Amino acid sequence: MEYTAIFQKMDNGWYFAQCEQVPGAMTQGATIEEAKENLKEALQLVLEAEKDLGIKRDNVTRMKLEFA
Repeated sequence: MEYTAIFQKMDNGWYFAQCEQVPGAMTQGATIEEAKENLKEALQLVLEAEKDLGIKRDNVTRMKLEFA
């Protein structure tokens, strides 16, 4: 499966990273590259934990929400 990483530069200069498809997979790093590597590890840990708990992610529903 392919995952989408989202990076946001914070006010302190660090990068916050999260996986769009797996909300629990998030981390940070001093550089985007460090945040990317940390996110790979966080994603792997979350997916392993979900597997152990019997949680499946093959039926994800996406929809756009609009705010007034």
